[in-house]
Amino acid sequence: MNPAEIRLTDLTLTHARRPAVHHVSGRFAPGSLTAVVGPNGAGKSTLLRALAGLHRPETGRIEGAAGQIALLPQAAAVDRAFPIACLDVVLFGLWGETGAFRAIGRAGRERARAALAAVGLAGFEARPAGSLSAGQFQRLLFARLLLQDAPVILLDEPFNALDARTAADLLAMVHRWHGEGRTVVAVLHDLDLVRREFPLSLLLARDCLGWGPTAEVLTAANRLRARMMAEAWAAEPEPCERRDAA
Repeated sequence: MNPAEIRLTDLTLTHARRPAVHHVSGRFAPGSLTAVVGPNGAGKSTLLRALAGLHRPETGRIEGAAGQIALLPQAAAVDRAFPIACLDVVLFGLWGETGAFRAIGRAGRERARAALAAVGLAGFEARPAGSLSAGQFQRLLFARLLLQDAPVILLDEPFNALDARTAADLLAMVHRWHGEGRTVVAVLHDLDLVRREFPLSLLLARDCLGWGPTAEVLTAANRLRARMMAEAWAAEPEPCERRDAA
């Protein structure tokens, strides 16, 4: 794997001009493993969507990520009511290779079956995705990531509401990706997990309160500051002012 450096320059993200992320600058080094943490409403998921090209910056730039990224959205954001078999969900991971019109051949289907087996879902090919438990469904989404085979992987709350065994299995996969030289960025809430498993952290409270080695970022002072900032957020924040170009 040879992922590019991802650089943020004065990045501001908004929803209907209401602030979500304020003037953040920094870099995700190639092959780094970073947790994005912060209070609810801090802009963490919005940042991941922007990195994936799904949320347009209000101001500033994101450089270096185009065409290299696979995104795992929050499970709650995925419509599980649509009638689709597990194998077909995984095959969507080949979209970047096949596009909308090229047929997926035997080799692609074998890759999808191997991905299901790698996450502990061998034999689930024909099962409706909507019939899976929360843990099984998250394994299914990880199998789709395996087929995408991207140099940069973005994970939005990947271990939320999972049993301990499933969380441990998927965490091992995250470390395997990191060991292969991929850049991995994960939104997480469990700070004990972050301290144990993620060497780098980005602490957001709409503003960046720290970005670097986890022990230096997740200090008591920084966490208190993030909490106090969140408590002060207005229910209807003022529109974000544009900065004039230099």
